[in-house]
Formats: sequence, C-alpha cells, structure tokens
Amino acid sequence: QVQLVESGGGLVQSGGSLRLSCTASGRTFSTYAMGWFRQAPGKERECIATITRTGLATYYADSVKGRFTASRDNAKNTVYLQMNSLKPEDTAVYYCAGRYIGLGVRIPITASEYTYWGQGTQVTVSS
Repeated sequence: QVQLVESGGGLVQSGGSLRLSCTASGRTFSTYAMGWFRQAPGKERECIATITRTGLATYYADSVKGRFTASRDNAKNTVYLQMNSLKPEDTAVYYCAGRYIGLGVRIPITASEYTYWGQGTQVTVSS
C-alpha cells in the first residue's frame, strides 16, 4: 500500500507563492504518474497538473498554465507543485494522486484513473 503525504499549504495574499510537496512511501515511486488536483467548496475535483514518471513531460489545466509548475525528485519519492501569482480563485483543498503507469502511456487527468491519494492540504488566497 502506497501512502502519499502532502505538505506546504497555507494562507497567502493574492500574487504570492506557495510550494506544495507530496512524499510517497514505498520503493516504486519512479513508476508512478503523479497528478495534482484541487477541490473548491461546492465544486468538483479538478486536475490541474500531471507529471510523467520521469518528470520529462507535464500537463497543466488552462486555469494554472504559466503560473504553476509540477516537478519531481524520484530519489526523494517526492513530487512538488510550485504555485506563483496566486489568485483568490485558487483557494481550494489541493490533493496529490498517483498511479502506476507504463512508459509511453497517456497520463491520466481524471480523478477516477488514480489509485493513491494524499490527505489534502488547504490553500487559501486572500484578496
């Protein structure tokens, strides 16, 4: 069983930055595609970023493109989400998610395609 533990959320002013971290247990992290999702009150959980098992390719939702950057350090079993130019509409609970994926396979961008989930971390952006 893989466990994902997130950290780095908090309260920040509009225009500020935060970096989220998600550390996985186990020895197979390098075989997982990882995704970042967020869920605001009353809204569905949305995929905002994904990163391949090698970290060489990423996907971003239009709402965060150019402001957020996903990266990973497989030696540390950790994936990161650097969030810059934060806006009040970025306020949500942020989750990391992971699943095993073969090389060359399309990275999943829907929540139902992911196997493992972090506990979530609150990000609040004040105006």
